[in-house]
Amino acid sequence: MSSNSPKDTLRQHNRQGMTYAQAGVDIDAGNELVTRIKPAVRSTLRSGADGEIGGFGGLFDLKAAGFEDPVLVAANDGVGTKLKIAIEAEKHDTVGIDLVAMCVNDLVVQGAEPLFFLDYFATGALDVEAAAQVIEGIAEGCRIANCALIGGETAEMPGMYAKGDYDLAGFAVGAAERGTLLPSAELAEGDVLLGLASSGIHSNGYSLVRRLVEKSGLSWDCPAPFDPEMTLGEALLAPTRIYVRALLAALGRQEAAHGGIKALAHITGGGFTENIPRVLPQALAAEIDLFSLTPPPVFGWLQEVGNIAEAEMLKTFNCGTGMVVATAADNADAVTRTLEQAGERVQRIGQLIRRESQPVVYIGKLEYARAAS
Repeated sequence: MSSNSPKDTLRQHNRQGMTYAQAGVDIDAGNELVTRIKPAVRSTLRSGADGEIGGFGGLFDLKAAGFEDPVLVAANDGVGTKLKIAIEAEKHDTVGIDLVAMCVNDLVVQGAEPLFFLDYFATGALDVEAAAQVIEGIAEGCRIANCALIGGETAEMPGMYAKGDYDLAGFAVGAAERGTLLPSAELAEGDVLLGLASSGIHSNGYSLVRRLVEKSGLSWDCPAPFDPEMTLGEALLAPTRIYVRALLAALGRQEAAHGGIKALAHITGGGFTENIPRVLPQALAAEIDLFSLTPPPVFGWLQEVGNIAEAEMLKTFNCGTGMVVATAADNADAVTRTLEQAGERVQRIGQLIRRESQPVVYIGKLEYARAAS
């Protein structure tokens, strides 16, 4: 019996010629993906962008977009462990919307109009169908936000990810005319806080959500206890709401007064407790009337399964409010009408008060909606 030495094995591989594909990277699959997604990318065309991909960098013309003296605003984010639900439930068509939403909502809260977006998709072995669904979702999010998808990167990295796993990162750039950025220096005691309804959990708190689903013993294809017409996976993958068009309508990009809006807070990880103070001066605090909030049934189910304290819910989840708007009291009704005409559900949820100790003060108690049994 004979056996090959390591040197013999190496010589044999050298004679055969090693390829990148043998190392686990399929360039042909990457090219197939680019061809597949080109129509979706073109569908995001807007003034200032050409809607094509494939070059070494994306181009955007600020002048063609109508800006005169712009300040650029940039944001990047991911989707987090919500991706694990998409992977395990084999539903990949909505997490791309989440990716765009988490970035462009952060731009508009600063008074900026989102202009263009780039994505990063990383996986161990490229599944063209799953990746195409993700990127088509990204294109859908860009269309909702009127934001051009001008480029991205697909990285196939064998050994870095388990079979079927992938990760996402998004990068968005917007602009505002100089002097119109938010928050305004005119925030004052007595200003009204309006809440814009969320579409569900959005894209934060999912490490806890997944633990609670595990505790419940339910699988992703079971009927959702809080919405029996959907599977649990479908319900928990409801994409993050994109508030861009409604808020830009209320801001009025060319109006220095911003249509009455003084500040905006995107309610993501950290909930009300961490996000509202980011836009307030040291002298002011937000007083939130919890009785004015109506958390959708998913939050009631999560709270019940985990016996989660109210303070933890408010610091982890959006509890049904994905965006907070601060406006002068005499402008609140006009701002509300504009936002409602643009399709948002708006609720007056509190006011700004003089800060004493905490930057967010809660009055009342959360009352959860429970699904009908």
